[in-house]
Amino acid sequence: MSKQKIILIAVVVILLAGNVFLGCNYFYAQKQLQIIDQRLKVQQRNIEIATFTKLFIDKVLKAETEVSFEDRLKLENAVRDLNDDNVLKQWEKFTSSKTEPEAQEAVKNLLDVLVEKFLY
Repeated sequence: MSKQKIILIAVVVILLAGNVFLGCNYFYAQKQLQIIDQRLKVQQRNIEIATFTKLFIDKVLKAETEVSFEDRLKLENAVRDLNDDNVLKQWEKFTSSKTEPEAQEAVKNLLDVLVEKFLY
């Protein structure tokens, strides 16, 4: 074999190895990007849940007087923005409570659901 053929084969092998290496890195980066995207969605969801929980604590649990219509509207919009059937169901149980013990039980259940959503 001539020297030129050996050099050509070496260059082709190097280029092929480079393509394989870069291809593997590309697929690894794609996988990492998917993981990061998933974690970002979880973090954004947790922020939404924490924001609603803070609003609920400030406007309902710490309230000295009856919750204003404006605050009820904020809470209603915030709970609907979560797009979670379990949270919404517990919220509706709370808002439809007729007695204080019933409302207290609904608050406990609502906070429990919110914490579970935040942790998982």
